[in-house]
Amino acid sequence: MPGRSFLALGALLASSLTTVALGPGAHAADALLSQGRPATASSQEGAGYTPAAAVDGDLTGTRWASRWSDQQWLQVDLGRSANLSRVVLTWEAAYGRDYEIQASDNGTDWRTLRKVTGGDGGTDDLAVPGSGRYVRMQGLARATGYGYSLWEFQVYGSAGGTPAPGAVKVEGSQGDWRLTVGGQPYTVKGVTWGPAIADAPAYLPDVRAMGANTIRTWGTDGSSKALLDSAASHGIRVINGFWLQPGGGPGSGGCVNYVTDTTYKNTSLTEFAQWVEAYKSHPATLMWNVGNESVLGLQNCYSGSELEAQRNAYTGFVNDVARKIHSIDPDHPVTSTDAWTGAWPYYQRNAPDLDLYAVNAYNGVCRVRQDWTDGGYTKPYLVTETGPAGEWEVPNDVNGVPDEPTDVQKADAYTKAWNCVTGHQGVALGATLFHYGTEHDFGGVWFDLVPDGMKRLSYYAVKRAYTGSTAGDDTPPVISAMSVSPASSAPAGGEFTVRADVRDPDGDPVTYKVFLSGNYAAGDKRLVEAQWRATGSGTFAVTAPQKPGVWKVYLQAEDGHGNAGIETRSVKVVAPPVSGTNLALNRPATASSSQASYGDCPCTPQLAVDGRADTRWASDWSDPQWFQVDLGAAKALRTLQLVWDPAYAKSYAVQVSDDGTTWRSVYSTAAGDGDVDTVPLSATARYVRVQLTARGTGWGYSLHELGIHG
Repeated sequence: MPGRSFLALGALLASSLTTVALGPGAHAADALLSQGRPATASSQEGAGYTPAAAVDGDLTGTRWASRWSDQQWLQVDLGRSANLSRVVLTWEAAYGRDYEIQASDNGTDWRTLRKVTGGDGGTDDLAVPGSGRYVRMQGLARATGYGYSLWEFQVYGSAGGTPAPGAVKVEGSQGDWRLTVGGQPYTVKGVTWGPAIADAPAYLPDVRAMGANTIRTWGTDGSSKALLDSAASHGIRVINGFWLQPGGGPGSGGCVNYVTDTTYKNTSLTEFAQWVEAYKSHPATLMWNVGNESVLGLQNCYSGSELEAQRNAYTGFVNDVARKIHSIDPDHPVTSTDAWTGAWPYYQRNAPDLDLYAVNAYNGVCRVRQDWTDGGYTKPYLVTETGPAGEWEVPNDVNGVPDEPTDVQKADAYTKAWNCVTGHQGVALGATLFHYGTEHDFGGVWFDLVPDGMKRLSYYAVKRAYTGSTAGDDTPPVISAMSVSPASSAPAGGEFTVRADVRDPDGDPVTYKVFLSGNYAAGDKRLVEAQWRATGSGTFAVTAPQKPGVWKVYLQAEDGHGNAGIETRSVKVVAPPVSGTNLALNRPATASSSQASYGDCPCTPQLAVDGRADTRWASDWSDPQWFQVDLGAAKALRTLQLVWDPAYAKSYAVQVSDDGTTWRSVYSTAAGDGDVDTVPLSATARYVRVQLTARGTGWGYSLHELGIHG
């Protein structure tokens, strides 16, 4: 999939998890990090019940106790960021029934690692995957009339969070390979990385808590150090990418001639070598990844024998880069990603210095194993992007646009993909699932695990794949049976109905938002909140946009715990109906000019009176222009409706005539804004003309339809 610039849209919203108390137990691999560390609290019952008494190692002699009210907390400063594994709370008789274990990097911004509801006191031994310098027990509800009281608050984990040192190697033999770090086996459990580098400290703890050990990037430069530093502090490794044109597969740009353009190749080789030298010893570096989907993308630049020559030259250059990287950094593998296994024969033939192959495969990820077998390949591979089916892999819906999978289908797709990757033991070395991104737009809702910081069902599917369980997690509302009515004839500016069945598995109160995307109508991938109102029983009345075309409608259900279910359907917005007979339908039409060939043209005048919304008349790109229709005889005119293409008129007049020569004006405006203009008329005439005097865009004038109703 094409690489994108993924920017964070806000601070990560903490998840809320529910668990039960477990019995105490020894975990020899964990270090006790909290004992003797500085502790503070929201309050204390008296001088003998200080926060420090809960981290002094005395399980029965000293304790902290709060005031007799809810919303009390106790926190400990570990001194530095740590990878956390367990928190053990040894309660006195005044215990917390409901509480959260939270972590923070700065003591101000907190994220919830576990939530306990219905606690019964005694000793709670809680697994808390995550990281942070500060760890807090945030009381929510007391079990008794007293406050909260802890004999001991113990935090376990590994200090520092730095990945284990050592060379990264691809080891083993045919069909029995493994990736090792410092001699220890390492399965890539990763996600592709989307947030801004500046936001890495806010999001990487959540990536780690999800069970991921790796992130993948598409480009490496001077800004990468901050991301590598943050990743290392959270125990996460990085697949450092290098971008080559035409990256991004189908639809990508930036054509390069790999047969002849030695300047581009030498410049790229020099730049890549600079960053390998800079980051080869960084503890977060896992491997280097040269290029992204360029073997497939070259089809946008060349064809026939020239395409074959370019693909061979490109993969030969990838080998030059791999050889150069190995000469600088012998301790980290080199791979190259493409969008299909059909690229692998080129790598097999031309890039012997790659240590492993890599592929982006979405709905087809489970076919990769058979493709590897059929191709007779002699190197292992990594799946560098996978997840739910993309636009290019799904059938079209009733309005002719790709039918986006549901939240449930997307979550199931991640589970299936991971099972297929891990099922190819000894060959598939792991995956970086697509995508840990925060965009709340068309692509973000399709693929991102945390759009706008809200966790999806897909997020928990990945967490379950990587950790083995999401038991006790508070998970998102589930939306099913979403429908839009009328799906293919919603009047512009009028209301249409959205229906859905929404259930929250945890019984949380659900709040709603409705968004619209004009991606298919106008190429705008943003999500804009719609004007809508709830009408009861899972139904919503939504105001349609003014612009005709196919729009995406998004129903977002939030549970108040940082989770969201999001479903989407399309709606076709049409011009509002006008009563009476369309007197202009299929009548002779003429114009001052028309485009003979541009895009979907020829765009003749007759196409604006054919009753179809998918055809249009278009003029030359100049002022003034005119369009007129002959009604055949004098008719009483009540309404004129103009359905504009994006090339609309800002200023125009409506004129009528009895003989096609002498004209009189019946309407004019200098404030046209495109989309649909419905103009009341009170006239009798045979000819109707729209005199166009100022364009609203740099193009000409273009009408999908002109209707005259009497």
